[in-house]
Amino acid sequence: MTPRIEVVAIDSLMVRLFDAIDEANMPWILAASQRLREAFGQQLIDLVPSYTTLLVQFDLAPGEARQRIQHALQGLQPDAGSGGRRHQIPVWYHPSVGPELPLLAARSGLSEDEVIALHGSRDYPVFALGFAPGFGFMGLVDERLATPRLSTPRKRVAAGSVGIAERQTAAYPAVSPGGWNLIGRTPLRLFERGHSLLQPGDRVRFVAVGHAEFINLGGDDSPLEAQA
Repeated sequence: MTPRIEVVAIDSLMVRLFDAIDEANMPWILAASQRLREAFGQQLIDLVPSYTTLLVQFDLAPGEARQRIQHALQGLQPDAGSGGRRHQIPVWYHPSVGPELPLLAARSGLSEDEVIALHGSRDYPVFALGFAPGFGFMGLVDERLATPRLSTPRKRVAAGSVGIAERQTAAYPAVSPGGWNLIGRTPLRLFERGHSLLQPGDRVRFVAVGHAEFINLGGDDSPLEAQA
């Protein structure tokens, strides 16, 4: 692998490690992130890891920044012992809060219970944060669950809504517009007081819970239509 360095702005460079999204990218992205943080130290303004790249914003001459990046990534290897945290996110899967659950079942030829089991059958790496504070893009879901975004996004999606778009999955950290296919809702607060529960490189397992447990955990079971 040969990282490519691309100019983004006078104080920012993009380090491109890969060309395609793959779960196997994340250990490399995390290893590169750690090396770059060490290489830039206090002259690092921001470092934003994503699916295939790292955006490096710095407070020094661009030429020196490029040299630091090249030097830091020489002989890069993923650290098998490194990685983010593992989270279990409880989800109440139900059509009243996840109106596309029956649609995904019909489209995939599975029952709703099979869709739920399949969605919660594995850990998902967090590829990137974006769209809204604390919104973690995760994947990749089983191909049988892959489905396009809604042709017309909703004007209001409830906080905690869990959805699927193509082969990615996510949970909305706050009330916002959105076009993902909703299949349930989590009671967890994903973004509070400027802190995101999820970070790139973390791994997430969605765990199905019943309605009573969802309420006991502080969940809001208001039907989506009532919040539109």
